[in-house]
Amino acid sequence: MLTHAVPVLVGLLYALVMSLLREPHRRRLNAIMVAGAGAAYLSGGGLGGAEFAFTALVTCVAYRGLESWNFIGAGWLLHTAWDVVHHLEGSPIIPFLGDSSLGCAICDPVIALWCFLGGPSPRELLGRRAAASANAPLPVRDPVTKA
Repeated sequence: MLTHAVPVLVGLLYALVMSLLREPHRRRLNAIMVAGAGAAYLSGGGLGGAEFAFTALVTCVAYRGLESWNFIGAGWLLHTAWDVVHHLEGSPIIPFLGDSSLGCAICDPVIALWCFLGGPSPRELLGRRAAASANAPLPVRDPVTKA
């Protein structure tokens, strides 16, 4: 259970801490972070030259992420896929923690979801929910059945 719950909490904590930054610095720093995540497996070299190709791909996506939260989210999902490959190949991101790539594969989609939402602060996120419920249509009662 902890193997799955802790990475989710780490992803939520990451989003919470990052949300303390103001835009556009928040978005730009997250683009840099996903670029760094794309290079995280380089030192292990478990997949040989594919490590360099993946790093180049994520670097391009991160560059586009400097101006787009959606590209940052896509970068985290690419990293999720790379985590799964490394987990299955037995080449973890932290060599002495065998399930570290699995944990990363669970954490990264949490961060990606936050990015696809536009990297909101908790206040912005709660404001959206309040606005959505305020704009929801009121239920209409049928005068005949009173239901």
